[in-house]
Amino acid sequence: MFDALQIHIPSPVKAQNAGLFISRGDAMHPTRIINSHELIFVIQGCLDFWEEDTNFHLEEGDTLHLFPGRKHGSAKVMPPDLKFYWIHFTIDEQEAMPAGDDADTLNPVTTVPQQTALNRPAALERLFRMFINEQETGTLRSISANLITTLMLIEVAQQAKGTSEDNDLNTVATWAHSYIRMNFDRPITASKVAKAVGYNVDYLGRIYRQTYDCTLTEAIHRRRIQKASKYLLNSNLNISQIASNCGFNDPDYFRRIFKRYMKVSPGEYRDENAPLHVTTH
Repeated sequence: MFDALQIHIPSPVKAQNAGLFISRGDAMHPTRIINSHELIFVIQGCLDFWEEDTNFHLEEGDTLHLFPGRKHGSAKVMPPDLKFYWIHFTIDEQEAMPAGDDADTLNPVTTVPQQTALNRPAALERLFRMFINEQETGTLRSISANLITTLMLIEVAQQAKGTSEDNDLNTVATWAHSYIRMNFDRPITASKVAKAVGYNVDYLGRIYRQTYDCTLTEAIHRRRIQKASKYLLNSNLNISQIASNCGFNDPDYFRRIFKRYMKVSPGEYRDENAPLHVTTH
């Protein structure tokens, strides 16, 4: 007879439900007040939203945290290309509040910004897909739901910490980041990005790494793999076509880079990710 390991896993985060919203292009998000927190994660298009007196503009890869008890809604008609994940959760204040001299060690505080742009959106998307897939198949247990939701919030918080407090350096890095986001499907390199924003490649590389916690080359790869993941799940394009659309001239090289970041091949990723339940308006 074998002994079983018993562990206590406290979590102040109590998950409720999640989903994937796909806009038809003719609706507004309802104006409402809810009694739970909500995390929104835009994976395609733009979302203009408001909460109380604050307006938010979200683009692909951005997250927004909405607080309970605050009125919110969409500021514009949601465009037809808009897709975003959402999840509702509550916080057990007694478990969330640290106590005692060892509070910082035993109950570290995680600060989730209300809005942030993710450097690694694929990581958060995989957590959402895991949650929703298990939710739809009826295999999602309460403890798993709470832990996955906690990991989502930690992912957002950690990526937000990667930004530099030096505004000038952050601006330069943001220029490079925007250039990569807009030109990922072209034959760009770290040197070409540096030339486009007017800085020495080594200097820009150091600034970019301080701000986004990765190299320029890694940022190009991540952006391309992020878009490739969407093609694999939402199109019938073959691997060579997807590689070309994402800036890879060599399909075999694309396969190697994809597996490096996603831990599975493009074909395996397409096969393993079943269609999700979606909500539309």
